[in-house]
Order: sequence, then structure tokens, then C-alpha cells
Amino acid sequence: MADQSYDVNHEDGAPMDYPQHEETYSLFLWMTKWGILFNVALLVAMAVGFFMGGGFLGGTLTFIILMIVARIVA
Repeated sequence: MADQSYDVNHEDGAPMDYPQHEETYSLFLWMTKWGILFNVALLVAMAVGFFMGGGFLGGTLTFIILMIVARIVA
């Protein structure tokens, strides 16, 4: 195995790029929020389309309306 030795000052800690960390975490939170909203809207739209007699058009319109509402609220 390769030698993996690092020069780290234990008093100061490792040098980190904190603005990049915060930007990455912010992107992760944004993607998580919109991924959850997308999946919930999709499941509700599928329920409307399949089980409530809305059909393809009703499910599609429900999905679009829910995503617009999510964009306004979130």
C-alpha cells in the first residue's frame, strides 16, 4: 500500500475550503427539497390519474399545478 502521511497541524486543523463546503451543502439541501417535492407531486398526480378517474390529462394537470404551488410556497 502507498504511504499516506500528511502534515497536519493538530492545533489549527486541516486546511479546508469552507465556502466550497457551504456551497456544496446548500446545493445538496436544494436538490433534496426539490427531489422530495417532485416525488410527492408525482405520487399525488398518479393517484389522481389512476384511482380518482382523472386519467392521463388529469394526472398531468395535477402534477403541473402541484409543482407551480410548490415553487410559489417553497
